[in-house]
Amino acid sequence: MEIFGRSRRQLAFAYALIMCLFLAVIIFVVHMAMNWSMFSEQAQELSDAAEGVAEVQMFYMQNPNAAVDENRYFKAANDRLFYYIFNADGQLIRFERASFRIEQFVMSVIEDWKIDEGEVEVFRHSNEIGQLNTVMMTSKKISADSGEQTIFVGKDVTALYSGLEKATYAQVFLGVVALLIASGIGYYMAGRTLIPIKEAYEKQKQFAADASHELRTPLAVVMASADLLLADPSIENPFLRQVLEDLKSEVKKMTDLVSDLLMVARSDNNALKVKIQRVDLTEILEQVVRMMKPIAEKKNILLLGEEYRTVFVNCDEQKIKQLVIILVDNAIKYTTSGGSVLVRFESADESKAVFSVADSGIGIAEEDLGKVFERFYRVDKARSREMGGNGLGLAIASEIVKLHDGKISVASQLGEGTKFTVELKTNLKK
Repeated sequence: MEIFGRSRRQLAFAYALIMCLFLAVIIFVVHMAMNWSMFSEQAQELSDAAEGVAEVQMFYMQNPNAAVDENRYFKAANDRLFYYIFNADGQLIRFERASFRIEQFVMSVIEDWKIDEGEVEVFRHSNEIGQLNTVMMTSKKISADSGEQTIFVGKDVTALYSGLEKATYAQVFLGVVALLIASGIGYYMAGRTLIPIKEAYEKQKQFAADASHELRTPLAVVMASADLLLADPSIENPFLRQVLEDLKSEVKKMTDLVSDLLMVARSDNNALKVKIQRVDLTEILEQVVRMMKPIAEKKNILLLGEEYRTVFVNCDEQKIKQLVIILVDNAIKYTTSGGSVLVRFESADESKAVFSVADSGIGIAEEDLGKVFERFYRVDKARSREMGGNGLGLAIASEIVKLHDGKISVASQLGEGTKFTVELKTNLKK
């Protein structure tokens, strides 16, 4: 059934959404952890290199004529490390150059340097061919008798960050694959979970159908007996006749409820059949208006039907008539004395016919509009019982519209009225 298919999809979607959020958090945490770990390690390496260069440069400043093995203090063998030393006047006095492709970028960074001494910062730059270069840099100041100097030490970490980016993409890809697999498993498990519920529901449906069918005969017998007793002239006591009238009224309500339950049960079992034929929809609307006028007049309600043009549709005449009766009866029930109900065509063409039933009644709250077509749902349960409603009328109306591959909608304002609009295909296949 559609309700179980929808529930299964909703469960699978909820499971997939939870898994998606979980995987997104995992990927984000792993990415941040890898980024932090890589940054910490490279920052420590830069700090050590800066200390080494500073130590060598201090020795040079104190012993300008001495020969020193710089490799002992600075790992020059690592061609990704570089440094530049400037004096207080901004003149470059010593350097271990960065690679040619990033040197201009490095020099522009040094020129605009605003980072505190000892802090490590990552800088990114795209070259003329769109390639992203990434460097990490830090600075250190040294002072001697000859003056103050600033050391800028950096490292080309493009390959490391590119690897991190690729690793993240790989995680995302694997996450999507895992999500798809998890969604499939979730859909399967949701189906397995719903099996016992579906079986119980099937038994409930069958019971409702059987009970409704079996109740029709005794109810018909009770109704016939009440009619016979009322027709008996020997029963003259007004109290007894009133009791019989009340009995008939309650049996009729019970009969209507049983008929509605039977129809709902049949629709669940796909046992409802439609006899499609070419009928005049205007004639159905006019007939229902004539039938329902006495009921409306008893409540002092004005039931109006517009002057209709002839519109032919392919439909089951009896079921469409039942649909219109449900909508008009519902409008009359929830319209107070002095109000009005209007049945009219909205539009009609070669493909569809649209009609509406509007009333000036109590209206429906916005939060209830999406539930009015649900079975046994009543907006105001106390008033619905007083008016004879059982919460099945609009559900049956919706089923009839679905059988005809049509659409039904509702618009309402509290205290202003309600309007039901029905769209039927004029060329529904027989």
